[in-house]
Amino acid sequence: MVFVLTHWINLLAMLFLTISGFYIHYPFVPGLMGLARGTHFFWMFVLLFTLLYRIIAAFFVKTTNMPGTRDQDLDIKNWLPQEANKHQMWPTIKYYLFMKKDYPISAKYASLQKMAYLLTIPLTLLAAYTGFALWGPTSQWPFFQWGTNLVASWFNGNVNLPGTFDQPAGGALMGIRIVHYWIMWFILIFTAIHAYLANIYNFAPSKMIFSWIEEPDALDH
Repeated sequence: MVFVLTHWINLLAMLFLTISGFYIHYPFVPGLMGLARGTHFFWMFVLLFTLLYRIIAAFFVKTTNMPGTRDQDLDIKNWLPQEANKHQMWPTIKYYLFMKKDYPISAKYASLQKMAYLLTIPLTLLAAYTGFALWGPTSQWPFFQWGTNLVASWFNGNVNLPGTFDQPAGGALMGIRIVHYWIMWFILIFTAIHAYLANIYNFAPSKMIFSWIEEPDALDH
């Protein structure tokens, strides 16, 4: 149930971050910029705390680790290499390229699933980092100024890593703003693909993760 709740929180965070982010990028209704920015950063903090909790919870919350069984073990094992995932990456790729009809039998998460889900961790942190680099109260902190300067140097054609956090290298915000913008699109596209693949055959996964309702024949699949 705890992961049902975190999934709901993530969905709400994504929804409010997307709407407020689009408004900040293109304020189509005047007078709401303060509300949009406040909403955006509130849900960013919510998303970060939920991410942190989700990582910690994986080490003490038990879930089913294999499809077709009710045997439970620590959730962290779903994210580590498992025997059931052995030699399944290429067959999974072939399946998604329509070169194979049957989905390979694997652990709870297939190899590509694990890699895709784990990728969301640095991606979320990078989105948060670039957001803090743009946010007034934190944009001048040396740690975030370093990133802003680094990206500005890239956009100016001067690809030199600053030696210290406060080394000046331009400091323009447009570069970091562009990076933040494209990270958003990458996350949105990833989310759309995730929702499609999760419900490609039926809505049983969504019923489970959103309302904790299990299909009567769930163990037969």
